[in-house]
Amino acid sequence: MSNKSVFSKEFLWGGATAANQVEGGYDEGGKGLSVTDVQTAGSLEVPRYLTYTLNGEKGKIVSLPGQGLPKGAKGAVFDEEYYPNHVAIDFYHRYKEDIKLFAEMGFKVYRLSIAWTRIFPNGDEKKPNQEGLDFYRRVFEELKKYNIEPLVTISHYEDPLALSEKYGDWSDRKMIDEFEKYAKVLFKEYKGLVKYWLTFNEINSALLMLDMFGSGGNDEDYQHAYQKLHYQFVASARAVKAAHEIDPNNVVGNMICGVATYPGTTDPADVIANRYNWEQNILYCGDVQAKGKYPTYAQRLWDEHNVKLDITDKDLEELKAGKVDMYTFSYYMSNLVTTHEVKDKVGGNFAAGAKNPYLEYSEWGWATDPTGLQYYLELMYDRYELPIMVVENGLGAVDKLEDGKVHDSYRIDYLRQHIQAMAKAIENGVDLRGYTTWGCIDCISAGTGQMSKRYGFIYVDRDDKGNGSLERLKKDSFYWYKKVIESNSTDLD
Repeated sequence: MSNKSVFSKEFLWGGATAANQVEGGYDEGGKGLSVTDVQTAGSLEVPRYLTYTLNGEKGKIVSLPGQGLPKGAKGAVFDEEYYPNHVAIDFYHRYKEDIKLFAEMGFKVYRLSIAWTRIFPNGDEKKPNQEGLDFYRRVFEELKKYNIEPLVTISHYEDPLALSEKYGDWSDRKMIDEFEKYAKVLFKEYKGLVKYWLTFNEINSALLMLDMFGSGGNDEDYQHAYQKLHYQFVASARAVKAAHEIDPNNVVGNMICGVATYPGTTDPADVIANRYNWEQNILYCGDVQAKGKYPTYAQRLWDEHNVKLDITDKDLEELKAGKVDMYTFSYYMSNLVTTHEVKDKVGGNFAAGAKNPYLEYSEWGWATDPTGLQYYLELMYDRYELPIMVVENGLGAVDKLEDGKVHDSYRIDYLRQHIQAMAKAIENGVDLRGYTTWGCIDCISAGTGQMSKRYGFIYVDRDDKGNGSLERLKKDSFYWYKKVIESNSTDLD
């Protein structure tokens, strides 16, 4: 790259985490149980489970993003199970130490989420929990002390357990009102402290997971997924409208799980299958939230699974009135789509399908594809013409701690390639405003519940069984990213 950066002087360099993966303190400060608080640990081979009681019997179900408990079940914590989110990395007590480290790296922005149950323990209280409000105020004030801009996700896979049980994981329209109430409290409480907001994390994950793992053509699953999404679209739109009314300076974005896909062969059947994959899994949610209306292909998607949605004229008006101000997404990998039988398949954590012979794969089965990030950025900016942020990107890997140091050149290589891809997209006209790497400090993996799948610039002494001092140590990538931010990307060596 040249000595002149293509990234603007105002570009927001930083990192991202989620409350349920870093905070801990799951039963402190008046917090109620989130769905993630009944989620066990797993691994690459063993899934995470949600634990519950049903008719007096203990049970558990494989946990997938956006999935609730069986009908009539009550989430429960069992003594014999390990729940890594309960302590996580103890950000709840160590946030000052962590934010100081972010500041040392030069962060301009820190993406974090709010645990809904710290604000409304059950989700349906009339008044918020003051201890929870005070905690996040202290966090935001600490960030402001270092001139770090908070980017706040309102809902990051963290529904109140009581609401999920009561309303069947967004199966009931009443969830819209509860979310709107919650969002309005945040906008009013943190006016002047928080400017950038995201409504739902990876809102498209419900569809992605159904398609990725196959539901055997179960129309009921798709009915639930599309209905849940509709209610979340309306809730998001109401939140956008409220955010603008409460503070015109607020900027509200959506958040999409961005997976670039390519046709597996030149067979026209693969080409159209790939297009339909984009429409269902990526564009459907982006179109509704950024354009304020359902796309022309929506009816085809619904008809494929006999979906009949509860949609009112008022809903459609609210979607139009609550379009997001910016488009944000996560990006880790790309996939192939093919109608043909394949021998060389991807196997891993939220990765499936045919293996791309042109790409390298991590031990978790994720393809390293920086060109896919450039492709995705250019495609989405052309489609929506909204400012864009990459709010998750990173490499999960097993790090070796040697004499108090972690030499993670593999992570540096991965991030370097993706920053270079972003630069190309900017040169090609994309209005990219920010980049927050995922897991800027080691945290609990959402997919596997492991600590050993590490993403951070900061090593946290904790293992997959919950042992360790929780001491923080700077990896080689910490010093590298500090240099990247200082040079505004002109120094990527």
